[in-house]
Amino acid sequence: MLPGGSEAGARLHLARAICRRAEREALHLANNQPTNPQALIYLNRLSDHLFVAARWANKDQNQEILWVPGGSR
Repeated sequence: MLPGGSEAGARLHLARAICRRAEREALHLANNQPTNPQALIYLNRLSDHLFVAARWANKDQNQEILWVPGGSR
């Protein structure tokens, strides 16, 4: 599965990438000062949800792009 597909799917993949970046930054912050551990769990679950939502949007619009090992893009 490759990012992209329908416009909705692409936007959801972008939102997921931004969420993952926020998760990495929050983890860095948590390593340097006290933070709420639930925030890290929330960001991780949110990125999972956005991934599934993007797959669903692409499947719903028949635009899911599957990754083929050894294939060309």
